[in-house]
Parts: sequence; structure tokens; C-alpha cells
Amino acid sequence: MTETAAPSIDKPNWLPSISHETGSEYARGWRVGAILVALFLASSISQIDRILPFIMAESIKADLSLSDTQIGLLTGIAFAVCYSLLSLPLARAADRGSPRFVLVSCILGWSAMTALGGLAASFLFLGLTRFGVAFGEAGAPPAGHAIIARKIRPERRGLAIGLFAMGIPIGTMAGFAVGGAISDTLGWRAALIGAGTIGGLIALLTLVVAGPTPPLESAAADSEPFLRSSLRLLSSQTFRWLFIGAVAASFAAAPFYAFAAPFLIRIHGYSASEAGLAFGLLQGMMGIVGTLLGGRWFDRAVRSGTGRVLGPPGILFLVASVTTTAALFAPVGWISILLLVPTMLSFAFLLPWGFGAAHLVAGKGKEAMATSLVMIGSGLLGPALGPLIVGLVSDAATAAQIPNGLSIGLLTVPVATVLTGITMLIANQRIAVSLRQGPLP
Repeated sequence: MTETAAPSIDKPNWLPSISHETGSEYARGWRVGAILVALFLASSISQIDRILPFIMAESIKADLSLSDTQIGLLTGIAFAVCYSLLSLPLARAADRGSPRFVLVSCILGWSAMTALGGLAASFLFLGLTRFGVAFGEAGAPPAGHAIIARKIRPERRGLAIGLFAMGIPIGTMAGFAVGGAISDTLGWRAALIGAGTIGGLIALLTLVVAGPTPPLESAAADSEPFLRSSLRLLSSQTFRWLFIGAVAASFAAAPFYAFAAPFLIRIHGYSASEAGLAFGLLQGMMGIVGTLLGGRWFDRAVRSGTGRVLGPPGILFLVASVTTTAALFAPVGWISILLLVPTMLSFAFLLPWGFGAAHLVAGKGKEAMATSLVMIGSGLLGPALGPLIVGLVSDAATAAQIPNGLSIGLLTVPVATVLTGITMLIANQRIAVSLRQGPLP
């Protein structure tokens, strides 16, 4: 293929679509709300099924006679790697086929695996069910975003993505609170079987309210292998800065969530319940506020026509880097907690902006693939290496008799936060320049 025939992916044709798309395929009236409710419930139950083994780890360990290493394998890197990498082929299926079919199939699949986990009598069987959960959940964000792209009008998509993402903090709170209560009263097996059953009902709701999502003509005509198509998207400087920003954000978020409670306990003398309550409630509140506010603000930024669709989260991350640094060395516990709030907000606020911008850069019919690549960027290196780096630095500082070694280790969080803000501002500028260069040929 000649150079002139190859489309330039650095020139996203998104503003014209906002101005002129009036297709009858978009949902109207009550169906818009029904679709968003179904997607929110799907996102919530996905998060609940993912984190249930965390809150029930001690019960599972005692019942199945597992080691801490085996518990770590069930809840750690193996799940993250499977979840991140399998999202790409499932995203391709959502882009080229029916995202409703992909999403419903994924919900049914991971719900069945969750319920089967409640029947496990061995580590191997439970481990296989967790891989099944990871396989199904890997397709949920790409397929959900593809449904939003096909069913929700462009001027409302930021809010729709925000509502979909709000399932993460809500699901986390519900999973820990309700899952823990059911585990204590009825046992961990009942919690898994119950969650799987609820997921099946949500799959049926999604099937009914989403409506047909036939393949796009452009996607159906695209026979390029998904790996080659993904690499071509990553070859775009604009998208590459988005991807780097996702990686940087994961290096900030993963150790932040892994060590925030130990930091409050070790440095400020909080009990586990006090740290969990304070951090958990604030994180849940910031998750809800951040995703909804971010979604509405992103829609306004898109409608402005400037192409500057990543500036606010970039600035917020720079602010958060300062407050997080101050929080690590604040002398009073409650001041430290308050100074961590901008960081909690920034992670949630970024979700609709990051995914929405990725969709705009990728173009129509490739929204699911863009989501998948962002998931890979945020789901592999950061969660695997971020907490490890903090732990190594903390141990080294403590061994060198430096006070508050964990605070020293956690300085990697504001460093990664600064890098996230910078990369987002660069991507913000790149998208604006791409818009001025004109639409895709």
C-alpha cells in the first residue's frame, strides 16, 4: 500500500461527527437511561466479582487450606495479565461485530465462572474459575464503550462513559461491604454464587435494553488483523502519548491504593478499621464525583470545538502531585488524609477524559480497540511493578535508618503523578493540532 493511500491516524475525524451525525441508530427517550443503567450495573457487578476474593481471602484460605502465595496468585498478577491481554481480541470482536452480543456473552461467562467458584473444592478449580472471570471481564469495558459509541449521541458520551466508570467505586464499596457481610453470615461460597446469579440477571437486562448493535460498515470492511491494527494505532504520536499517560497513571494509582492504608496505620497510628473507613469512604465519594464531573466536563470540552480534551485532568494531576507530597510528610493524620483527596479525585476524574479522548483519536468503529489498549497500558506494568518499587525503596530507607521509610517509598506516587499530568497535557496539545490539520481522508 502506498503512503498516500494509508490513512493518517493522527488526524481524527471527530468534530464533524459531532456536528453532523444524526443517524437513527442512536437511542432516544427512556432507552438512553435504560442503556446507561444496564451498563452501570454491568460495570458494578464486574467490579464486585473481581474484588470478592480480596474481602473473603481469609475464609477461602482456611476452607481450602491455601497458602498466602496461592491467595496472591488468585488475586494478583495472573488475573491482571489475563484481564489486560485478553481485552484486545474481545475489543476487536466488539468493533467488528455486535458489542451487545460481546458484552452479554462476557457477563454471562464471568458470572457463571463466579458462581462455579463457589463450588470449588481445590486451589486448581478455584484458580480456573478466576481465569474464567478475568476472561469475561476483559471484554466488558471495550464492549461497553462500543455500545456507548453506537447508541449515545456524541455530545453525551463523556457523561455516559463517566456513568459506566462509576460502577468501579460503587462496585468496590458494595463488594467489600455486602460481600464481607454475606461471607460472615452465609459463607464465602454463598457470596460467590449470589454474585454470579445477579450477574446473569444483569446480562438479560442488557440484552433487552441495549437493542440491536449491527456491525458498522467500515468495521466490517476492515479485514486488517487486530494486532496489526493495534500497532498502527499505537504508531500515532497522539495516541502514543495517551498510552504513555495511562502507563504513568497506573504507576501512581497501583502503589497509592496498595499502601495508603498501611501508610496511615504505620505513620499516623490509625487502626485498620479507622484507616479503612476514612480512606474507603473518601475514595468512594471521590470516585462518584470524579467520574460524573469528569464526564460532564469532557462533553463540554468536546462541544467547544478546540480539540483540547485532556487539559483539566492534566492540571489536576499536577496539583495532586503537590498535595500528595505534602500528605506524605504532614504531621497530623487528618491533614494527611485531606491532602490525599485530590489524588483520589484525579484517578476517577481521568477515566471519562482518557477513554473519551482515546475514542476520538482512534475514530469511529475502533472505540473498543482504543479502550483495550488503554486498559493494557494501565493494567500491566503499573500494578505489577509499582507496589514492588515502593516496597523496595521503603525497605532500603528503613534499613538505612531513615525515618518514615514508607513515606520515602511512596514518593514514587507523586513522581508518577507529575509524569501523568505532563503526558496528558502533551496529548492535549497533540489532539488539538491534529484537529486543525483536518479530518481523515
